[in-house]
Amino acid sequence: MSSPLIKHPCTICCRPTTMWCSRCQNAWYCSPDHLNNDWPRHRRECVPTNAPQTQYPNMIATPPPVQTELISVSALLFMPHEDRVRVTTVQCQPQGTISQGMCPTPLVQEWFTESVPNTIILTQGLNGEPLRFPLHIWYCPTSLQRGSPVNRAIYRITSGQAAKPWCGPVVVLKFNGSRRQGYSDAGTNDLPALSAYFLAYT
Repeated sequence: MSSPLIKHPCTICCRPTTMWCSRCQNAWYCSPDHLNNDWPRHRRECVPTNAPQTQYPNMIATPPPVQTELISVSALLFMPHEDRVRVTTVQCQPQGTISQGMCPTPLVQEWFTESVPNTIILTQGLNGEPLRFPLHIWYCPTSLQRGSPVNRAIYRITSGQAAKPWCGPVVVLKFNGSRRQGYSDAGTNDLPALSAYFLAYT
């Protein structure tokens, strides 16, 4: 289960927000405009987190950019050199606001050093049954095209019966619903649908 996103009231309008002053990390704002509007007041109390607690009266501070908190979710990680799939944590960068219904962007590049990853959205499970929570598969197109290295973890869950071996790293996230507006935690209960997909891959 994913941890809930902690929201704080905006210092100006009290709307729930996950963005804060990146300089002091103690004041919350729903937009950069509200931070800029509050800056004449906030600058007197804004102490950088890495600075000593004393400030000089002639020190001029500029409004820092508003930062958004990352969302953590569990994902399945299939590494080519590992025999077993493992659950890992993936950070996701929110896009827009929750009310806009934009899915956060998973930060998965660390597992794809060879090329930019491609994605597949798996909407059907065993026997063509629709998945209530579609699976988002991230893979390395370069490894897949080259045919190496063979992913041993995927080879294992398919018992070596796949028509074509899957190659390179794979990260699988689970959407939180069919509208695909966010992610929930993926786990080993998602392996049967993935195994069926990898078995059918040609």
